[in-house]
Amino acid sequence: MTKKQRYQFVIDYFLEQGPEPETELLYDSVYQLLVAVILSAQCTDKRVNMTTPLIFEKYPDLESMSRANTEDVFGLIKSISYPNNKTKHLIGMARKVLSDFGGKIPMTVEELMKLPGVGRKTANVITSVVEKQPNMAVDTHVFRVSRRIGLVSPKATTPLAVEKELVKNIPEELIHKAHHWLILHGRYICTARNPKCRECGLQAACLYFQREIKNRD
Repeated sequence: MTKKQRYQFVIDYFLEQGPEPETELLYDSVYQLLVAVILSAQCTDKRVNMTTPLIFEKYPDLESMSRANTEDVFGLIKSISYPNNKTKHLIGMARKVLSDFGGKIPMTVEELMKLPGVGRKTANVITSVVEKQPNMAVDTHVFRVSRRIGLVSPKATTPLAVEKELVKNIPEELIHKAHHWLILHGRYICTARNPKCRECGLQAACLYFQREIKNRD
């Protein structure tokens, strides 16, 4: 199977299995999504979704978050990983949006990355989810799954390298969907430990399955 055929097989599979994938983070506005994504760094979406309702109740918008007390925010997110840093990021993000962007969360990767707590991955998530921009956020799941299947070269050893290869080979109109496809596949099927290869519908295209699993039979 050529690389082009592999991509087509994977895309066809996901279009059939999950044609309209969505983030598992719960939110009702761009502000809420940005807060949730900042909190989700090195933390599960499940834990974030357990935490955000109280945050959104007390700080429903940028203005209220910009005036937040550090200790109060910390108290709400202390069950999240790195609560000290994320407390500073949330308050700093709100203040930066108000002072530098007129109170409107920017929608370019470059501008979003100027906000505290927002790196390239977070910026890619926001722009792809909110505006369906052709941006590929590479988290641990996307990184692992794309390399295992063989969508990217073994030489793609950084998130940015993986991002560039995926964006180059996935049709532009599907990139925002492919981000979710790969994340969800990594979360529930192609797990870091003990991947569920026997249940996976991508066996015919997956280099990992061909190399590590099929040969055991």
